[in-house]
Amino acid sequence: MKCFLFDCDGVLLNSNSVKTQAFYQATLPYGKDAAQAMVDYHTANGGISRYKKLAHFCDSISPQFPSTTLKPDLNSLLVNYAEKVREGLLACEVAEGLFELRELTAGTPWMIVSGGDQAELREVFAKRGLDHLFDAGIFGSPDTKDEILARELASGNIKKPALFLGDSKYDYEAATRAGLDFVFVSQWSEVKDWQAWVEQEGIETVSSIKQLTTRFS
Repeated sequence: MKCFLFDCDGVLLNSNSVKTQAFYQATLPYGKDAAQAMVDYHTANGGISRYKKLAHFCDSISPQFPSTTLKPDLNSLLVNYAEKVREGLLACEVAEGLFELRELTAGTPWMIVSGGDQAELREVFAKRGLDHLFDAGIFGSPDTKDEILARELASGNIKKPALFLGDSKYDYEAATRAGLDFVFVSQWSEVKDWQAWVEQEGIETVSSIKQLTTRFS
């Protein structure tokens, strides 16, 4: 492989539950049913940015639950969500074996391609002393993963063959559209019935970054 690409939540950090809870808390002022519908939409659409998910809440979910006189404001939701997420990202578990894998793939560029907010990701990874691992860059929303991959491929920052490590259906779809190899990381994934899905699609899997290191050692 000439490049390794990583999703963040559920692959590098045990942060899927952090974001799921943040979506619930951010939308709870509009009712428990609306907040649960937001969580359901979020978990069914892993890897898509908060901007699109919360816009969907404002446009499609909230009108279905008119139990409050509050009208959702996208900017306020984004600020509320970001405040709840940042604290969790700074405290959650880092994937075991990450530094070992970096040593085993020394000389191969690493990149993060995430649905998370780009500025937030860069701040969190810097504060946690992890940013230096990703010498090809840390990229996130508001650009989509498809947009990031297309841009970085066009610039030559991603060289094929390249491997994308993700934990969502969108990760797989984006990697496939970009012509990248893909491995599904299952340990912290929120994809329901993922075993049946990867079998149906013929997707290679590992349980964790730690397991992946055995392939390079």
